[in-house]
Amino acid sequence: MSDTSDGPAPGRHTAFRQLHHGDRPLLLPNAWDHASAAALVRRGFPAIGTTSLGVAAAAGLPDATGAARDGTLAFARGIARLPALVTVDIEGGFGDRPEEVAAVAAELDRAGVVGVNIEDGRPDGTLAPLARQCAMIEAVKERVPRLFVNARTDTHWLAALDGGTPPSLATTAERIEAYVRAGADGIFVPALIDEQNIGALADDLGETPLNVLFTPGRHTYERLAELGVRRVSCGSLLFRAALDHAVELAWSIAHPDAPADADQAAGLPGYAEAQSLAGDFTTAGPA
Repeated sequence: MSDTSDGPAPGRHTAFRQLHHGDRPLLLPNAWDHASAAALVRRGFPAIGTTSLGVAAAAGLPDATGAARDGTLAFARGIARLPALVTVDIEGGFGDRPEEVAAVAAELDRAGVVGVNIEDGRPDGTLAPLARQCAMIEAVKERVPRLFVNARTDTHWLAALDGGTPPSLATTAERIEAYVRAGADGIFVPALIDEQNIGALADDLGETPLNVLFTPGRHTYERLAELGVRRVSCGSLLFRAALDHAVELAWSIAHPDAPADADQAAGLPGYAEAQSLAGDFTTAGPA
């Protein structure tokens, strides 16, 4: 039985889907707390995602283990009040059974979230059984058909973490084809770097949007667009960049003679501006 009570108006779901089929790919910045989410929305991004690493690490928890489930859901309920389209990374689904994952998706939908990201990588470095992952996707789409399900396969991601050789494209293609048949609205292949492989998968998927994780030094937004990518995610990049900038700024204050690329404080928001971000959460619901 589908669950579409409450939640965002249907037009918001349509608007989110359309962002994957525009003249340019959807650039999806990923927030890790309320302030980063509000700041990104203020900057003008029509849609934002969450980074599971950022959310978990900011709470002192490990990523991809389900430990950040409650924090992620609370965070999602908060940022869904912003005037933007929100999609949430729910790691492996925050549940072992398809009905548990579907219940999480339904809760997010009621909060005003328009999409979820579900990955098939597991904490032990293996991939979830294909049939089980498809059952999760099917359960979510049956329970909340309007929710945009971005099905992530970690075939390349796990190889990158281990420093190993990426699998054949056929291995990845088998999984993503199964996920599309199960009802996935989009496909996400993080650590997919090779341009020929990116273009091939984008062509094979046709109208199903391919999501690629932006890799500085290897990708450009314009080139990914030329290859047919429809969604470009920042993943944990912004979170890690914020950490690095904060640490380097603190270090430059204590060590003013240390080499620095530029004025670390240039362009930083003032106290009043940062303080005012909390006011963006006072509305009753998403615009």
